[in-house]
This record gives sequence, C-alpha cells and structure tokens, in this order.
Amino acid sequence: MTSPESHLQRIRQLVADHYERRTEQIPTEKSLGRITSADIIAAFDSPRFDNSQMDGYAVPTADGGAFEVAATIPAGTSPELLAGKAAPIMTGAAVPADAAAIIPVEKATPAEFLEPGETISLPATEPGQFIRVHGCDVAAGSTIISAGTTISAAAIATMASQSIVEVEVFSPARILICTGGAEIQASELADTQDTATIPDANAPMLRALAHAAGIEVVGHVSTNDDPSALKAALAAAIEKFQPDVVVTSGGISAGKFEVVRQVLESSSAAKDSPATAWFGHVDQQPGGPQGCAVFNSVPVICLPGNPVSTLVSFRLFVAPVLGHVPADSWAQLAEATTGIAGRDQFRRGRVEYRSDGATVAHIIGGPGSHLITQAVEATHLIRIPAGAQLDAGSVVQVYSL
Repeated sequence: MTSPESHLQRIRQLVADHYERRTEQIPTEKSLGRITSADIIAAFDSPRFDNSQMDGYAVPTADGGAFEVAATIPAGTSPELLAGKAAPIMTGAAVPADAAAIIPVEKATPAEFLEPGETISLPATEPGQFIRVHGCDVAAGSTIISAGTTISAAAIATMASQSIVEVEVFSPARILICTGGAEIQASELADTQDTATIPDANAPMLRALAHAAGIEVVGHVSTNDDPSALKAALAAAIEKFQPDVVVTSGGISAGKFEVVRQVLESSSAAKDSPATAWFGHVDQQPGGPQGCAVFNSVPVICLPGNPVSTLVSFRLFVAPVLGHVPADSWAQLAEATTGIAGRDQFRRGRVEYRSDGATVAHIIGGPGSHLITQAVEATHLIRIPAGAQLDAGSVVQVYSL
C-alpha cells in the first residue's frame, strides 16, 4: 500500500523521465486557459500616463475656489497646461502636468460642464484625488505574469495593455487513451439486449476530463482480453499518433484477465528497466489498484476501470501532471461522516459557498466505484481520512472536479 501523494510523485517522476514539455507561440487573444512557459515582463508603465479616474474638472490647486473654465480635455488627446484654469476632463483622459486633482462634475457648482471662459466653483479636495498616476498598476520591467500561470481573462487584458500580441505557452500534452475489456463495447455498438456486455463509458469520460484539464487526446485503443492483440494495437497506435503519454483504464488488478498489466509488465521487463513498471494498491477508495510503466519508450499511466475509480484517479494522478487543475482547498462537512479503515476515501460532493463566508462540503451519493450516475452533480472530491470519525463542521480537503 502507498499513499495518494506517494503515487502522484511516482507518476510525476516517470513522466519527467520520458516526456519533455514543448512550447509554442500563440496569439494572446486565443490563450485563455493555456499555461505560460516563461515569465512575462512589462515593457511599459501601466497606466502609461497620468489619467483621470472621473468625469470632472482638472484643477490647478486642491484648495478649491472659483476658476475660469478652460477647453475640455477628451480621452485620447495630449492636454495643454491648465495655467490657473479648471478644465473639464473625461474619464481616462491624460491629466495636464500642472493639475493638482480631479473634482467630480457632480461636486461642482453648477454641477455641469461649462463652456470655456465661464466660471465654475469647486470644493477643496485632497491633492492627487482621482488622478491615476502612471505606473501605479505596474512599473516597466516588472514581472506581470509568472511562468506556470494558467492564463485568465485578466491576464489576457494585462498582456493586451502591454501591446503583447503573442505569448509563449506550453503545448498541450498529447495522450493516447486505452479502454476496454471483453465485456466493453463502444457505446454506439453495445447490444442493449446482451446482459453480458456494457457500453464504454470511460473513453468519452476520459476525453472530457482531458479537455477540461487542457490535455489533447490524439487517439484511442480498445482492448479485449487478448494480451498479444493489445500489445500489437498499442504499438501501432503509438507509431501512428506519437503520443507523449498513454493513459489506460482497467485491466490492472489481480484478476485472471488483467491484460494491461500483463502486457506492460512483460514489455517493461524485456525492453526497459524493470523498475519502470509498478502495479499495486494505493491506500484510497475508490481507485485502489494503480499502475505505471513504459511501453515503446512512452510513459503509461494505468488507472482502474470502474467509472468512478477512473474519474477519481484521472483527477488525482493525470490532470495535475499533464494538465492543469485548481489547487485543492478546505471546507467544512455539512454532515457527520465516518471514514474506512486503512484507506482515505474520496467521496463525490458539492461545495457550497455561503453568504456568511463559510465553505461547506455536501457528500453526494454512495461510495461505490460503479455509481457514476450518482456523481453527475458533483463539483468536488471530498477527502475523508482513513478511520476518521468526523462531525458536521469538521474541516476536510476538497478537490475541484
């Protein structure tokens, strides 16, 4: 038995030993959700010039008083000096070099924009009021986005404000998925009258999970229980699709027809160091059986085949290594829960963010690894430590799905 954290580290090391992440330049406007491969440095101060935060009057002194009105300063123009006058100024417009503050137009008497040469009365204010000073957001030369950042809409806006039209990001990891077993049929081929076969739910689920994590699925291998057929199919698919990693589902436990394990253990012993193949149990439920290996120089991450086990295992051991996932966090249990001896449980649940600031985790459905329908509404995995007796309100670790 081994902990989930230990197995995650094992997967990270295996992948790092055999897969070098590539980078590419893409248009900034199409970079949402991608991961930066290098620090991005500001070329300019932001804002690039002092500008007005309000529609109002730029004044030469913050002391207030009656001022002759100067020409209006619209956004996008270079202003002249105030020379003792008060100038109507629009939000975002460059502030004259001799302006002391901006007075909102609604504070003026009268509360409107007057014509040049007229007189406006303005109250006293704090020096610098409503002037956005150049560089107050970021100074040129500063790191504005660190390497390894998942690009958000705000990051895109930040790059656009720096006139950055292309950004270097990591290329998505390319995976080949392998699902099946003698009882598994493609969903569209499954015979609803044959009680001995079931549709392949894992292949479309893995595609969806990969897409959500920013991982590209380049191909799919279906397997029955014939080791020689699987070995040939995997070799052909790797040659055709050139994946970075293979992700399998099922066929790795202790049964008589654990074809994935049979093929990968024998291939590892024959072609690679035997240490590159590991199959065993992780102290978690669901998803106890796990494995990893190398086949034809490509790392293979082996997940258990029950649908919920595949779902949980992909989230814990594939998405964080090959793609991106939100950081795990903490929440209070909505109801009392008892863990199981010797293994941490990853229950499916929903996290509620309450108006009082509390984050509350609600367990949904049963713990069984086959209960995929009961996981439909789940937004998180809720970790229940082995043997724990948890009351409502206990703090638990949660993982966003």
